[in-house]
Amino acid sequence: MPPTPIPSPLFLSTLRALAFPSLWASSLHAPMKPATILLHHHHTNKLFSTTPHPLTTLNQVLRKARVPQRARHPVSPALVNRPHMKAVCLKVTIMKPKKPNSAERKVAKVRLSSGRSVTCYIQGEGHNVQQHSVVLVRGGRSQDCPGVRYHLVRGAMDLGGVAQRQTSRSKYGTKKPKTGA
Repeated sequence: MPPTPIPSPLFLSTLRALAFPSLWASSLHAPMKPATILLHHHHTNKLFSTTPHPLTTLNQVLRKARVPQRARHPVSPALVNRPHMKAVCLKVTIMKPKKPNSAERKVAKVRLSSGRSVTCYIQGEGHNVQQHSVVLVRGGRSQDCPGVRYHLVRGAMDLGGVAQRQTSRSKYGTKKPKTGA
């Protein structure tokens, strides 16, 4: 029996390139060198894949095994595609926050110009909101108040800014204090 010839590395790399055509997809115009093919082939044999296998079998399709992703719900659903909305204040009240926190959060029930009634958080120390005040509502929930998904904009319309505020003044509608002797 004659001894079997040992295949050359060039022959093996060409054989691998034919067996794994996806390795050639990135460079259709310029063929890869044999060392590059071996390198890419080494990376395709990972034990754990970070992405799922892209191809689906016929049985999986017939079983209807594909489950669509759930749609992400908006944080502030009443303001869809709007940054702000005008609203009229219906009721100003306080609310106790969720379990680990303890305080009295100031909230206002307002009727938006679209007709929906929502609960808004009034940020900052002190406010001048009362019933029938016209306010500006922005999105953004108050994390420790359940059901509060909106904020009132300080310093806009009937809601004044926070007095004596030194830091983060733009968020609280406060002008720069006068510096003079």
